[in-house]
Amino acid sequence: MDIISSYGTVLVLVAAAVGFFMAYGIGANDVANAMGTSVGSKALTIKQAIIIAMIFEFAGAYLAGGEVTSTIRKGIIDAAPFADIPELMVLGMISALFAAGSWLLIASFLGWPVSTTHSIIGAIIGFALVAVGSEAIQWTKVAGIVGSWVVTPALSGFIAYLIFMSAQKLIFDTNNPLDNAKRYVPIYMGLAGFVMSLVTIKKGLKHIGINLGTVEGYALSVAIAVLIGIIGMLAIKRLKMDPKADKAMQFNNVEKVFAVLMVLTACCMAFAHGSNDVANAIGPLAAVVNIVENNGELAKKAALAWWILPLGGLGIVMGLAILGKKVIKTIGEGITHLTPSRGFAAELAAASTVVIASGTGLPISTTQTLVGAVLGVGMARGIAALNMSVIRNIVVSWVITLPVGAALAIVIFYILRTVFGV
Repeated sequence: MDIISSYGTVLVLVAAAVGFFMAYGIGANDVANAMGTSVGSKALTIKQAIIIAMIFEFAGAYLAGGEVTSTIRKGIIDAAPFADIPELMVLGMISALFAAGSWLLIASFLGWPVSTTHSIIGAIIGFALVAVGSEAIQWTKVAGIVGSWVVTPALSGFIAYLIFMSAQKLIFDTNNPLDNAKRYVPIYMGLAGFVMSLVTIKKGLKHIGINLGTVEGYALSVAIAVLIGIIGMLAIKRLKMDPKADKAMQFNNVEKVFAVLMVLTACCMAFAHGSNDVANAIGPLAAVVNIVENNGELAKKAALAWWILPLGGLGIVMGLAILGKKVIKTIGEGITHLTPSRGFAAELAAASTVVIASGTGLPISTTQTLVGAVLGVGMARGIAALNMSVIRNIVVSWVITLPVGAALAIVIFYILRTVFGV
């Protein structure tokens, strides 16, 4: 307790620095979830993708990043054992942020898309184990996360496979792809509008005080879907395309339509990602600030200080701008060859999986969701279309994320205890 009263300001400043560092890591690694497929399919250049992602990620983080955030990320550890030793909780959260941010930086340099959520959870588990013991950890939640390594990519891969194969059958494998595109693309646009509206409503609006019930949320999403479908139908009818053009030219025109569609879905994914995953950086930071401000008292919920959300948003944007391109290239180009229609199928499948997971409470990683969706699109063209060495590296990086985060947090936690004499 003396540590908190003596070094309160120092602890908050250190926590703010490592919180920014963690947000930087999220930007460097996780933003590929929204933009990787757009770059890989050549719908956007890497520079355009980074500029768009910076705008929408920051908007999502700042506008919808959470008025109130739970002090213990995802309920992974129990705060009760720390009631008499709040200084260990403070040092632990700082070490967890530093450890998770360090792992994200290493993974980003290597071009590995890892889960930022699993990085911070692994780090929190690590410090809790050595601070108070295994009884503080909710092991059933940890088991759910490990299970999601298989369930999440499999589900999004299956949905992506279905979306891509339906586009092939209904549009690309027909005698007149252009006419069929005019008929079916508005339906895909409406479906994308529906899913993206749901993602934004479930992941974003609740944080800025707009709490729509399930029925209202679905009703609004359906209305938006119908509107987007109608706009899409009118826009495609206005497109001047030569009906006598050969099939290759028709394919190119259809792909251009999917390219526009995919940029829109990428913007929505970036907004939803910013609103959701900024909590991985600001949740532990808010916990530290709250404990220091309350002189060591542990609150179940931590009200956010005004400066925390912009700090997290700025960190994400800087990480994306400086180091984001490596992981974007891995997802967009390393796994399989993407065209706009394939990229759209992957993006829509990832967003659909996020919606399903939100509704069922499945612990989810947006990274694993999108990688699974890209794999699903690749599988639709046969196993030869996949780059197995890249996939192997990605899977290994997923498996080691939790233990590496935990190990780094333990080392940093012991160093901090020594420095502060706890």
